[in-house]
Formats: sequence, structure tokens, C-alpha cells
Amino acid sequence: MSLITNVMDHSLDDGYAEAAARKRSEGTVGLPRTLRAKLGLAAGIVLAACVVTVGAAQARVAAPVVAKEREELIDRIDEETAAADRLEKNVDELREEVGARQREALRDSGGDRSTLLGILSGATPVHGPGVRLVVDDAEDTASGGDGDARSSSGFADTGRVRDRDLQRVVNGLWESGAEAVSINGRRLTALSAIRAAGDAILVDNKPLVPPYTVLAVGDGQELGDRFQDSADGVYLHVLQENYGIRTSLSVEDNVRLPAAPSVTVRTAQPITEKGTS
Repeated sequence: MSLITNVMDHSLDDGYAEAAARKRSEGTVGLPRTLRAKLGLAAGIVLAACVVTVGAAQARVAAPVVAKEREELIDRIDEETAAADRLEKNVDELREEVGARQREALRDSGGDRSTLLGILSGATPVHGPGVRLVVDDAEDTASGGDGDARSSSGFADTGRVRDRDLQRVVNGLWESGAEAVSINGRRLTALSAIRAAGDAILVDNKPLVPPYTVLAVGDGQELGDRFQDSADGVYLHVLQENYGIRTSLSVEDNVRLPAAPSVTVRTAQPITEKGTS
């Protein structure tokens, strides 16, 4: 009976039981490990292909919509640009009309002084002897000299002409006897402003590009000599020597300056003489 009981309790040989336990611990029961890895890789590839396919399908569906929106945006930009051009043209026409009426008013109220008033106010075009002064950026605008004349400017690009440079040039010409001044064809008046907007220079809110051609009507040779000897002429010479800013001054027999686009007086009022009874 003891033998039968031992056989029934230990029907599997201990060696086979040990081998089966070792296979279970190594993961060799069921599918082989390499086969399971290949199946997982295949499943991942299939999933990635599905994602790419769905994304491509969505892109094909959305492409016409994006293209249509882009075309509509381009059309809107073109329409707004055309509208802005029409408005700017209208503004220029109105400025010319205002200037013509101002000149007419000067003739009606100024009497013999109307021509002089028109010249001094910039309301009429003028011509006569004068000077041509051309100011341009340095060839290498990133280079600067060792001087400190512009160290307080806050600009690293010291070889570029700045708004304050043109301000000093214009003020120097007025002080030297100029009777009328223009920059790149824009007539300056007592109300003109020379400002900066980033790297651009604005004259009466109109951007200018270098080179800057300054025309001044006056006694040509004397005007040129007085400007070069003035503090502003010396300042321009320092910019040329230290920072490479290019300048040229020539005396002209006849320079022509246009009228200012508009001469608007906001504060001044004419003095009327009151008779006594």
C-alpha cells in the first residue's frame, strides 16, 4: 500500500517537474519570446500606419479649406491695399487743392507781399541759386570710429544717418542764410518735423530713404561757405571723419524746390487793424 500511495502522490518524476518549473521561469511556456516580440513590433507598425493614413486623409480633406482661406485672405489684402492707395491719392489731391486755395488767399490778402509770404511760408514753389548737400550712410554701416560724438545715442550702428543729423544740417542751412530748404523733394516749413521711426527717417510723417539730398536756395557760394564754417557744418565733418558718413556739398546756379504739400496753421490768428470813430 505504501508503494501505491507513493506512486499516486508522485506521478511525475522530480526531474520533469524541475524542468517544467525552469521553463515557466524563463518564459518559454506558450509562445516563444522572439515570436511575441515580432508580433508586438508588427502590431506597432500597423498602428503607426493607421495613424499616418488617418492624418493624410484629414490633411487631404482640410487642404481645400486652407487653400480657400488663403486665397480669400490674399484677396482681402489686395482690396485693402487698393483702397489705401485710392485714399492716399485722394489725400494728395486734397492737399494740392488746399495749397492752391492758400496761395490764392495769400494773393488776395497779401497785396504786394503775397509772393514773399508764399515763399517764406513754403506755399509756393521757388527756384534760384543755392547749394546741394547730399548726406548718405557709411558704406559699412556697422562700423564706427573711436570717437564718442555719438556714444550717447544708444545706437550701435553709428555709420547710419539719424534724424538728429538731418535736423542739425537743416538748422545749419537756415542759420547760414538759406531762404528755402527741401529734403528728397519735400519742402520744409516752419511747421515741418524731422523724426525717426525705427531706422527710418520721417519728414512730416513721410518716410525717406538714403541718400538724403538737401536743396537750399540762397546766395550759393556764401551759403556754402557759411554752412561749412558753422558748428553744424563742423558736426557733419566729424561724422564723416569718425564714422564714414558720406557727404558732398556743391554750389548750384539754379535749384528748384516744390511747394509744401499743405501749410496748416492751427493757432496763429491774423492781426486786424481797427479803425477809430
